Amino acid sequence: MTGNKSSGKSGRVFLLDEIRGLAIICMVVYHTMFDLKYIFNVDIPIFFEDWFDVIRDIFAGTFIFISGAVCRFSRNNMKRGIQCFFLGMIITFVTPFFSEQYVWFGILHFLGISMMIFGLGEKLFDMLPALAGLLIFGLLFVLTLHVPELVYENNTVVSYGFFGIKGVFEWNIPAEAYKDVLFPFGLHSPKFGSSDYFPLLPWFFLFASGSYFGVWAKDNALPSFFYNKHIGWLCAVGQHTIWIYMLHQPIVYGICMLIFR
Repeated sequence: MTGNKSSGKSGRVFLLDEIRGLAIICMVVYHTMFDLKYIFNVDIPIFFEDWFDVIRDIFAGTFIFISGAVCRFSRNNMKRGIQCFFLGMIITFVTPFFSEQYVWFGILHFLGISMMIFGLGEKLFDMLPALAGLLIFGLLFVLTLHVPELVYENNTVVSYGFFGIKGVFEWNIPAEAYKDVLFPFGLHSPKFGSSDYFPLLPWFFLFASGSYFGVWAKDNALPSFFYNKHIGWLCAVGQHTIWIYMLHQPIVYGICMLIFR
């Protein structure tokens, strides 16, 4: 059965490229809406409601999970991680020149660090069977999902993050742990702000869970439709996400400048 799978010749799992392409398109739409609302003061009521944040996190989480999976196909995750983090730092230094927004630990910073962690500890990750790793790190993601969560009332923090499952069991993290020096781990003070923020807790656990899904993908153990190309242009988008992410903001910002200023 695996002999009919396209990845045998191309080395790619085309369905993952297509899903990643859809995720990056949704990310571009989100960032466009963000620019319109917070930089150009164009209010679009349907965006930035609670349900919209959930949709945003679903697509971002999908992108992170697949990024973990494709790490299994890389010859040098350390090199990829350093390059990705460097691109993230370019965004950090350039963004303040164009707006009042800052990006301290965005998706590129996060992915860069995650790739480096995976590259350094790949032999340790390989000690777990794929199914066990997928489930264990998936559970850790769920248990740390609310670590970066600060709850406000009248612009005052009334509660900090916790480990556990909301409404089932919660282990509150002391407020003293929330210092800005720990913001890469999701522990940050109320004064911290980043327009794009993906801390290692909880997102690295989703990345790691995806890396075990990548074991099956690389071994041609998934159903055949994962390896077949369905939408060519979407697949091409998914294969060039890093450049789309780097270039879309200057393009979107430039177009908005022409229209609204």
